Amino acid sequence: MSHAVAKKNLLDAGVQAEIETRLAALSAVTPAKWGRMSAAQMLAHCAEVQDVANGKDLSHTPFVIRLFASFIRRAVTSLKPYPTGVRTHPQYVVDEDVDFDAARERLLASIHAMHEKLDGVNFVQHPLFGRMTREDAGWAMYKHLDHHLRQFGV
Repeated sequence: MSHAVAKKNLLDAGVQAEIETRLAALSAVTPAKWGRMSAAQMLAHCAEVQDVANGKDLSHTPFVIRLFASFIRRAVTSLKPYPTGVRTHPQYVVDEDVDFDAARERLLASIHAMHEKLDGVNFVQHPLFGRMTREDAGWAMYKHLDHHLRQFGV
């Protein structure tokens, strides 16, 4: 059974601190409650998603993903939690071994970069979802991180 979560914004200092505390509680050997990724792979996946939200190119988007971009955007910004086992964009797939500490540092740096990029900005341009409000972008990134941190019980 899924549960709705409060709409938090990763751009809020308190919410960022919550995420950083949860990331600090994660270790390279923390087992996943679902899925096939290791904790390090999950961190690398989240860092790539965050980097794209920060403006990195999203390459080789399959036609079906582009076709359903508005539907995916609604799912990403809705209050409904992500189900487990949903396929992701090919660029976000991490199936090689990853250094845990380096992946965590990359993710933290990308979160901080989002704060700098959106300081005083009301809108952001996402390569798949188009123009997003600062609130929707911050919520979408929080929701994604929360989903994967819950995947590892932190």
